[in-house]
Amino acid sequence: MKLLFNTVLVAVQALRARAHQQSVFSNSSSDSSRSSSLWSEKYGAQSDLVFTGPLSFAHLPYARCLEENTSPAFDIALLGMPFDTAVTYRPGARFGPTGIRIGSRRIHNQRGWSLSWGLNPYQQGLDIIDCGDVPLSPFDNALALDQMEVAYSTLLQRDVAHTGLERTIGSTRPFSKDNKEHPRIVSLGGDHTIVLPILRSLNKVYGPISVIHFDAHLDSWAPRRDANQSTAQSRITHGSFFYIAREEGLLSNTNVHAGIRCKMNSEADLAEDEEIVGFEFISTDDIDEVGINEVIRRIRARVGDSPVYLSLDIDVIDPGLAPATGTPEPGGWTTREVKRIIRGLAGLNFIGADVVEVAPAYDHADITSIAAADIVHDFLSLFVSAEPPKLRDERQARKAKDEL
Repeated sequence: MKLLFNTVLVAVQALRARAHQQSVFSNSSSDSSRSSSLWSEKYGAQSDLVFTGPLSFAHLPYARCLEENTSPAFDIALLGMPFDTAVTYRPGARFGPTGIRIGSRRIHNQRGWSLSWGLNPYQQGLDIIDCGDVPLSPFDNALALDQMEVAYSTLLQRDVAHTGLERTIGSTRPFSKDNKEHPRIVSLGGDHTIVLPILRSLNKVYGPISVIHFDAHLDSWAPRRDANQSTAQSRITHGSFFYIAREEGLLSNTNVHAGIRCKMNSEADLAEDEEIVGFEFISTDDIDEVGINEVIRRIRARVGDSPVYLSLDIDVIDPGLAPATGTPEPGGWTTREVKRIIRGLAGLNFIGADVVEVAPAYDHADITSIAAADIVHDFLSLFVSAEPPKLRDERQARKAKDEL
């Protein structure tokens, strides 16, 4: 009896399967005209999802900007510098530009408005594009530094897409030697050594400038003086480039570190950093003692009205939140604290910025790359803001007043 029941059950299931298959074929046949339609007729224009499409920062237009005849005009450019052969500990930051772009996938020029800034930096009347990466040598540091300097200078000398811009969206003309408007570049590192060729390029246009330096480390140590273990090129590392920049006259005497917490030889390192290289410093712990607003006030007071370059080493953030970096230091600032300080710097005379030392091989679930990408988005918002953003309640109250 049981055998008979099983036989009948199998037969019923087979009939059902055949009927379903015939139904599918029948529906496919009846929809043949619809299935044969062109994509554009049926679904419209091809568009990229947040996790698809060519890899550019925040899905921005991509161009090989170093090619004179094919580069479009721009006001702000993203430029990758995949260099990591001057590090003192873990390499891997050559993959930083790619990692940061991957971290930016969920940012889009049509969806870039944020509560914190109250604006979308991609819709402020400026042309922002991703200029790709500098094709630099991974074998010869002297050559690579020259390639980065030439690449940066090439973009810096381009005519901006929009001239006669109001101060509310930034102007570099008052600080340039030639009294011309120059584009601003956000560089994606790469180890921190990339800042030396950048400062060399900026010096040709602006002369000595002030630097706001977010980092766990000073990066202003004097190169090794051991003649038996030093060459001209080995003097330049991601820990000595500010010292070299000061030697070359690239820096003003109004620079500031923020987030310092590294181990040092002694307190004499700080004295040399201030007296020789021209930096004041704000330690990581200072934020607990004086608060974020005082940190912001000190930075702003230090650089004043000078042209300012902002350089951010991702290791300023605690490695629990941003582990993918070459020289992690415990006890850092949170991502939220860093972003809040950056917002407080809006209105300063920024001429360029970078995020460096992202080494994706040490990451977990892309959290460092995502944080770095969001900070780049903050830099773009910083470039188009005349003052720090008001609290949301203040913005709403002002809007209501303006509508009366």
